Amino acid sequence: MNIIVCLKQVPDTESQIKIGSDKKSIVTDDIKWVMNPYDEFGVEEALRMKEKFGGTVTVVGVGPKRVTETIRTALAMGADKGVLVNDDALNGSDSIAIAKALAAAIRPLEYDVIFTGQRGVDDDMGVVGAALAEFLGIPQLSLIIKIEVAEDGKSVKATRPVEGQALIIEAPLPVLITAQKGLNEPRYASLPGIMKAKKKPLEEKTLADLGLNAGEFGSAARKVKVLEITPPPERGGGKIVTGETPQEKAAELAKLLHEEAKVI
Repeated sequence: MNIIVCLKQVPDTESQIKIGSDKKSIVTDDIKWVMNPYDEFGVEEALRMKEKFGGTVTVVGVGPKRVTETIRTALAMGADKGVLVNDDALNGSDSIAIAKALAAAIRPLEYDVIFTGQRGVDDDMGVVGAALAEFLGIPQLSLIIKIEVAEDGKSVKATRPVEGQALIIEAPLPVLITAQKGLNEPRYASLPGIMKAKKKPLEEKTLADLGLNAGEFGSAARKVKVLEITPPPERGGGKIVTGETPQEKAAELAKLLHEEAKVI
């Protein structure tokens, strides 16, 4: 079984985010970049499928040269090869353009299953997976927490949580699956895995290599434009509820919630 995992490099959630002077981007000078956590679930599930059914795992990323670090992380976990789409014209591209670039990179490859994270933890758009499936003309199963491959290897059953219940969906292969928390517990890269990753193939391609028009990418071609980024409002100070007895404190709390917080 041949499996592809699409990776995005995002700021570490522990990084301090600062808004850029243009008020439309963030300052990236001191950012620590990591693999999108939802993509980690995709990598782990791809590796488990490979261990069970055989085949290869290819990781594909779009972005600047530094994205090779994230691809190497996936290779160290056990993936077989990587592809990076790196082109200055991609800077500022929206989710649809990124999906278009991924589709062009994936189309020549052999694949049965494609994994993406259900969303990126940086912009929370959740668009790339659906758009990529549309560009490739294959079914998409989103927000998946369990996968079962049929014995004949021609279809999958996937579990998606909905309103406290579970929705079981079946689709033929090839299929695109967006991974959600609960699908698995991603493994750590071992030292031997890290050493092996340095020798695994990692191919780099430009938009021209993929036969794409650079004019369809970048900030000017965005369908969704960022008008302004603003920080969340500062939190006010807390208040201690006073009273001699639990009953008095409860009464005072109810009064504050009603008169000041206005939530009851």
